[in-house]
Amino acid sequence: MKIISIVLTAMLFSICSMAQPEQKIIVKVNQPTAAIQPTMWGVFFEDINLAADGGIYAELVKNRSFEFFKPLMGWKILKPDTTTGVLIINQSETNPANPRYARISIAESEQSFGISNEGFRGMGIKTGMTYHFSVLARQSAGSALKVRIELVSSAGKIIGSGNLSPEVKDWKKYEVNFTANATDPKAKLNIWFEGKGALDMDMISLFPDDTWKNRPGGLRADLVQLLADLKPGFLRFPGGCIVEGRDLENRYQWKKTIGNVEDRHLIVNRWNTEFKHRQTPDYFQTFGLGFFEYFQLAEDIDAEPLPILSCGMACQFNTAEVVPMDQLDPYIQDALDLVEFANGTADSKWGKVRVQMGHPAPFNLKMIGIGNEQWGTQYIERYTVFAKAIKAKYPEIKIVSGTGPSPEGKDFDYASKELKKLNAEIVDEHYYANPEWFLKNASRYDNYDRNSYKIFAGEYAAQSINTCNPENQNNWKCALAEAAFMTGLERNAEVVNLCSYAPLMAHVEGWQWKPDLIWFDNLKSFGTDNYYVQKMFSNNKGTQVLSMLKENKPLTGQDGLFASGTFDQNSGEIILKLVNAGDKAQTANVVLDGAKKLAPKGKITVLKSDDLERVNSIEQPTLVSPVEQEFIVKGKTIHQELAPYSFTVIRIKQVK
Repeated sequence: MKIISIVLTAMLFSICSMAQPEQKIIVKVNQPTAAIQPTMWGVFFEDINLAADGGIYAELVKNRSFEFFKPLMGWKILKPDTTTGVLIINQSETNPANPRYARISIAESEQSFGISNEGFRGMGIKTGMTYHFSVLARQSAGSALKVRIELVSSAGKIIGSGNLSPEVKDWKKYEVNFTANATDPKAKLNIWFEGKGALDMDMISLFPDDTWKNRPGGLRADLVQLLADLKPGFLRFPGGCIVEGRDLENRYQWKKTIGNVEDRHLIVNRWNTEFKHRQTPDYFQTFGLGFFEYFQLAEDIDAEPLPILSCGMACQFNTAEVVPMDQLDPYIQDALDLVEFANGTADSKWGKVRVQMGHPAPFNLKMIGIGNEQWGTQYIERYTVFAKAIKAKYPEIKIVSGTGPSPEGKDFDYASKELKKLNAEIVDEHYYANPEWFLKNASRYDNYDRNSYKIFAGEYAAQSINTCNPENQNNWKCALAEAAFMTGLERNAEVVNLCSYAPLMAHVEGWQWKPDLIWFDNLKSFGTDNYYVQKMFSNNKGTQVLSMLKENKPLTGQDGLFASGTFDQNSGEIILKLVNAGDKAQTANVVLDGAKKLAPKGKITVLKSDDLERVNSIEQPTLVSPVEQEFIVKGKTIHQELAPYSFTVIRIKQVK
């Protein structure tokens, strides 16, 4: 099998054994063919692979409110042989959103008692960093318990500590800050109790000081920075399959993810036991990262928010539950209320909630997605009702629909035909396939109907082995094939308006799915080969498509070359993207036909590797990464050598 794989790779990536320097690539600089939408390249966030809790949401305590199926999952009793103990109390009748809390009781004969939290595969602690501990607590009558908080290293050494003395019998939030004196990716949190009596505790929390924009209870700064560096045009959230849920009861309900953090309704994450090869029974959604925070994140990174909502269908790969059509109104109302939450005035019901959460200005929502990747007649009939209701109240909102999980086949063809009849605006297509598929489909949109709906390439990623295989790698072969495919997306920006790789993030010890764009552990993070391909496209987008032809044809694999050209009206720059998928260097002779006077210097960025299996890692985060340099512009023909297995971006400024 290995020999067959090597031969196939050689056939598909060794197309150009002989350079052809005399053939010219013609770019019509003064004849743009289409506008490029600001949303062209974006990011798709889904809480998979510990992307939210344990990832971008900076909370370090797992199961902080004892709401997991096993209330003490993530916790350990430090003195199990004592008469003292932990009692989990359920108050679901009075507080259904956060029903459980822990009662710590110490007998008179005991000196102390403790519990320990393991965090998310440990806690990443940094020396010199301030940590903010908080807890909701109350003392029982006649009790006088004191609390000591300790950060403990993987070697058992105390590396930070603080003290609390809860005093009142009513629930109150108590806080203490302390500084760590060592770095450890696998620390834990110990909480010791001294005195006698009983103390109730809930929402036990620990956050680092260095959250994104230093927001208390906020997001992990290094992961947000990686997103911001992409300069994404949109942020799609919260998924993905978690929108649907394994069943309707566990679908994503945005109204349960806003308001006070302690009032948000935790549910099991649908990825916790989805794959036999990566069982993750401790994977839940606390919704500390909820819809308000998603909108805020989109605003922070200057991306258009694109929320996706349940259309009344659970995941069709799981239970395939559906809501009867005559009971769909609450789902539709959720969509209408979400627009009001995002855009409504302070005197509207849901706009008022946004204002109370600290954001008086509207989030300027322009798009909303109905369903994730559902298919069949049941999806089309539900989408039809949703679209009619949303357009009746908010005609300016664009609606994203979908063609299911596959880019071809009976279900895809049916959805495409029906959505065209319904005058759908934006249609989501997904592609998970081998690198060869991406190379072959670089011309996929060349012949799409220019007068029909627009395309959202909502989920795509080349699979090094096959879809759902735990051995998939973010290698250069996959990233290079994606770059070739993306030249076709960009060349057809008249049809393709939004694009995003998926999934976005993965914890190196907590993943369920490979490949992923960004990887991280408890302290570090890095962009994959694929990340840098996305970044080079998004950071070099342009505003208009330029035709880029060789022998009067777009470059879609001839001699192993793929290309797209754009012009940026804001900077006055010509931007050329060239992919050499072959194993031999080639010289690209690019004629800038119709160009005005050019600046004396241009910029060239090259992403390459001579090893198609090469991957970035925590230890070598930039093994495959772009290299930039200036070059001298001589005339209006560029002679650029393209290295084997390379992706090159050239920027040249027109001057007056």
